[in-house]
Amino acid sequence: MLRVKIVCTIGPASRELPILRRIAEAGMNVARLNMSHGSHEYHAETIERVRIVAEQLQKPIAILADLQGPKLRTGKMQEGGVPLVKGEELILTTEDIIGEPGRVPVQYKDLPKAVKPGERILLDDGMLELEVIETSETEIRTQVILSGILHSNKGMNLPDASLDIPALTEKDIEDVKFAIDHQVDWVALSFVRKAHEVLELKSIIQNYSAFGRATPVIAKIEKPEAVKNIDSIIEAADGIMVARGDLGIETSPETVPGVQKILINKCIVAAKPVITATQMLDSMIRNPRPTRAEASDVANAVLDGTDAIMLSGETASGQYPVEAVVTMVKIAEEAERLRSTLGHQKIKYNEPRIFSTAGAVCRAAVYTANETKAKAIIAPTISGATARLMSAFRPEVPLIAVTPSPMVQRQLALHWGTYPLLTKRLSNTDEVVTDAINVAQAKGYIGEGDTVVLTAGVVGNVRSATSLMMVRRIDRVLVRGMGIGAREVAGILMKVEPPVKNPEEILVGPQHIIFTERVDRTLIGLLRRSGGLVTVQDGMDSPAAVAAVELGLPAIIGARGNLDELKDGIHVILDANTGQLSEWKK
Repeated sequence: MLRVKIVCTIGPASRELPILRRIAEAGMNVARLNMSHGSHEYHAETIERVRIVAEQLQKPIAILADLQGPKLRTGKMQEGGVPLVKGEELILTTEDIIGEPGRVPVQYKDLPKAVKPGERILLDDGMLELEVIETSETEIRTQVILSGILHSNKGMNLPDASLDIPALTEKDIEDVKFAIDHQVDWVALSFVRKAHEVLELKSIIQNYSAFGRATPVIAKIEKPEAVKNIDSIIEAADGIMVARGDLGIETSPETVPGVQKILINKCIVAAKPVITATQMLDSMIRNPRPTRAEASDVANAVLDGTDAIMLSGETASGQYPVEAVVTMVKIAEEAERLRSTLGHQKIKYNEPRIFSTAGAVCRAAVYTANETKAKAIIAPTISGATARLMSAFRPEVPLIAVTPSPMVQRQLALHWGTYPLLTKRLSNTDEVVTDAINVAQAKGYIGEGDTVVLTAGVVGNVRSATSLMMVRRIDRVLVRGMGIGAREVAGILMKVEPPVKNPEEILVGPQHIIFTERVDRTLIGLLRRSGGLVTVQDGMDSPAAVAAVELGLPAIIGARGNLDELKDGIHVILDANTGQLSEWKK
């Protein structure tokens, strides 16, 4: 099973139901909506389609609303674009005109105040470059350094200037309201520079959210200032996106790989999910196969330990959206196989520094699962906190998160190595643990004879810090009934039919679990010396129940199931907590 998660940007090339279903089947875990493009009606329709596909496939797919932010853009250009020729002058104006050779409009009205002579202005993801000569109140006179064709509404970057622009625009706030109304699972904030901008968005989300439900926030790192303030931003945010496109323009391409590795490592240490994004398989927008460099890029992000890898134009507007997802999954699978072949210790991530009871329990659970070669870690959770923290420890075995919340299930679809399952709300921890095992078994993640490690942060229907860890073997259940005694014992089954003659002559000890159709007084002496009782006799006022309570004996009454398989001498486990008698393969 693939541990790293796949984020796909949904656009014209992928939003039709047949294609959407195919990319979901291919491996999409998170559907990204680029709020820079399309109306609210357009995005509402996309959300509905994603949820239709998720329901059809019975697969949790998170929806990420990516806010536009204060992106600087040019205005409209003449048909076919405006040619920029190296060495020639170009006027940038704040006037509302149609761009033509020598003079083009910009949307940010304060741009002439923000730049100085000698500074660079990069256009269209850095493909075009200008140098500022002089400025006036409404114009900037520049010289073309890198030539090309400038089309309408292209992005602008000012790597040498420091702009004091709010991180949230009025459009962003309206988009946040829309996202909350449509129960989007994650919101991404663009062009973050400082932690207070993340906190401002969180405050807005809290104010608009029903019942105080707070949609988690991903901070996109694409500014040099954000890299400098990364520790406080990670602390404020619920996750990070390494947005390498603008980051590479605002800094320099050669610094991006190092920044990527540092950010991924910091997120793992802070137990926050991290998405690696931008141009991962960019050539597949036009070609059915990636370049070798792109394959290496995806693989290295996986080896770095990123939670998720993202496709942008490849799935939004490319010619091969399904092939791009299939290719990304294949590369990621091979990278994970490589990591497994090299050995977990040779590619080791720094552990999360979470100094709490929950952190200690999760750390112990991962260590125990790795050392015992457990089949899986099962984490029942209401809020998702247990599973989120566990994921950050990068366990070698699958992490099965079982939750009663559909939104938590979808949110956990972003986290590394986590496979979220939906269940019902239950009233106590024993029921929660048993149900989690049953749900994981029903979905095929675990089977008979498997060892699993369980953690929980649940007491009844309320949130609670993770404080419970146990190791369970998934043995075949022979019979079920009502448990008495709240204990688990293992032993050898002994079949007894009352009335018993000369019970004192029968060799029985605490290693024996007695199975009988009914209990009468001739069995009391045997039961007193035995380790447990299983009986078909039912009712809390029955002789069997009364005897078990008076003797302090773990018991199952009203046993139903494979009674014919209860043979003398078989090894069994009696779990009075769950009312189950299981086969014990020593």
